[in-house]
Amino acid sequence: MTSSFKNDIGLALLRIAPSAFMLTHGFPKFQKMIAGNFEFGDPIGIGAAPTLFLAVLAEFICPILIIFGFKTRWAAILPALTMLVAAAVVHLSDPFGKKEKALLFLVIFVAIILLGPGKYSIDRK
Repeated sequence: MTSSFKNDIGLALLRIAPSAFMLTHGFPKFQKMIAGNFEFGDPIGIGAAPTLFLAVLAEFICPILIIFGFKTRWAAILPALTMLVAAAVVHLSDPFGKKEKALLFLVIFVAIILLGPGKYSIDRK
């Protein structure tokens, strides 16, 4: 296997697997929003409904775009920011173990922003 092929497979894995994992957090929020239930936390003071809408974008819509590699770098910004808020605001006073998942997602989405989607993506077609 060539180094380029390994890099392209690595970028695809970095992009697809964490985004699929993120969908497990975003889909329930999407269902909640579709059902008309807009009760949600408001950690940055913009209101529950706008916060839920942004969370659905960050944890459901953007990961779908990232999986397919469409507008990947742009799509990774909102999940990265959301995970920054989750770690630094929502879980600020929690022990590290509680923030760890948000921090891992943050690092992954920042890496996607920096590295791009790789060869196996819509962006590269």
